[in-house]
Amino acid sequence: MNKVKKWLSNIVTIILFMILIVMLYVVISSKLSGGEPQAFGYELKTVLSGSMEPGIKTGSIIAVKPGGDMTRFTKGDVITFRSEDNVIVTHRITDVLKEGDQISYKTKGDNNKSGDLNSVPSYKVLAEYNGFTIPFLGYFADYTKSKMGGALLLIIPGLLLLAYSGISIWKAISQLEKKSKNSLGVDDTKNLGVDDTK
Repeated sequence: MNKVKKWLSNIVTIILFMILIVMLYVVISSKLSGGEPQAFGYELKTVLSGSMEPGIKTGSIIAVKPGGDMTRFTKGDVITFRSEDNVIVTHRITDVLKEGDQISYKTKGDNNKSGDLNSVPSYKVLAEYNGFTIPFLGYFADYTKSKMGGALLLIIPGLLLLAYSGISIWKAISQLEKKSKNSLGVDDTKNLGVDDTK
């Protein structure tokens, strides 16, 4: 039973430590890049509209791959682009338009009844979406961009880790005290036995 408790204790400590490291990374990378956090060559974007539901839920975080040849996309691909209103949008390509050397895309949100009004020139495409999404985490990620949210993101896991470490240390000290009391009791009995024999 004690081995199981110790094993679970170690797992909880590792998980809390990993959460702290990930949150530190998210905050620092987003502050350094001046925008969305990045990981392994992917950018993490927050989805705050339901235009791509049910595939991409409102409030999700999606990973998109920036860079490369932005004229490579075909019908059915999902791209992230900057719209005419300077808003970042992730929609599906419904048609590829070629005018000489220029390529642009007709796009539509999966949940929208009609396609987007303006076609998207390839130079306005920012990244490609490959299907990785985490539902509902976007609300939290969006909140962390505020000063208060960023501070809480660093403070809360740190406090949890500190509290858990304190509890672990207190338990270890209690067990050591118990063992020392028990060993003293056993030693005294043995000594008394030896003295009586003599």
